[in-house]
Amino acid sequence: MAVPQISSDYTDLLDRRFSEIFDSTYKRLPDMRSLLFNVQTARKGADERFSQLGELGDLQPFAGNVSYDSISQGYDVTATHKEYALGMQIGRTLIDDDLFNQMDRQPAKLARSAQRTLETHGARALTMAFSVDNLFYSHSEGVPLCSNSHTTTSGASTATGFDNLSTAALSATSVAANRIQMRNFSGDRGERINVEPTEIWIPPNLYETSYEIVSSLGKVNTADNNANVHYGQYTIYEWNYMTSATDWFMMDGEARQDNLMWFNRIPVEFANTSDFDSFVRKWRVYTRFSYAWIDWRWILGNDV
Repeated sequence: MAVPQISSDYTDLLDRRFSEIFDSTYKRLPDMRSLLFNVQTARKGADERFSQLGELGDLQPFAGNVSYDSISQGYDVTATHKEYALGMQIGRTLIDDDLFNQMDRQPAKLARSAQRTLETHGARALTMAFSVDNLFYSHSEGVPLCSNSHTTTSGASTATGFDNLSTAALSATSVAANRIQMRNFSGDRGERINVEPTEIWIPPNLYETSYEIVSSLGKVNTADNNANVHYGQYTIYEWNYMTSATDWFMMDGEARQDNLMWFNRIPVEFANTSDFDSFVRKWRVYTRFSYAWIDWRWILGNDV
């Protein structure tokens, strides 16, 4: 006579179901990090390295011979991948006697933990934008992402156009001032460059203010009939992982994609095993990643 089988005889089936639950939960969770960063698959190795090159000067009048120019070596950037992992253990009897479908909820918790970890570190690019942050990368310029002390290797004056830091609270007036400041960014040789602010990134506390700035037909907080110059000009990105209730950022979205990189060395993976002697089932999630900014001329941060 065949011996009746119980759920613990099908732990491989349970594992497949748990993996499906993890994958489906992870894929549907909100992901602002992938909007902020240019997400790439990392090459093999412990880090990713970049070296900046400056720009050429303007064309010169042609008088029979071509004028040749040289490019300045810029700053070096190294992004170092870091590992993150978490696991859980479940005894056999808990699996056998799971009358309330609690087991199905456990992989979803790991998925949420993984996503929360990635979002937290992704937002770090903004929450630490006013400090020299070496957790995931090193930048040889040696100043914060948003700073009034940016330098250049070309020998050009940095008196104007090298400041992407403000302390203004979010308002229609400060948005206008930010736009002017960004449009006046200089390249590495002090030359005029094309920066087009298209985005405003905010914490939840500033949602109402930002919505009024970009959605009001009339000029905000005035009694006249002047048109609102900010109407429909910016995309608002609200991110609850931005920890400051007052800091906000204006960005050139296209330039951001060229200069803010996220590297998945090992994408989030979910695996399981069982202990032969204790019958304990184990599940774990693992990932390895890094990020870095290359050039700063895509963002203006307001350290309010």
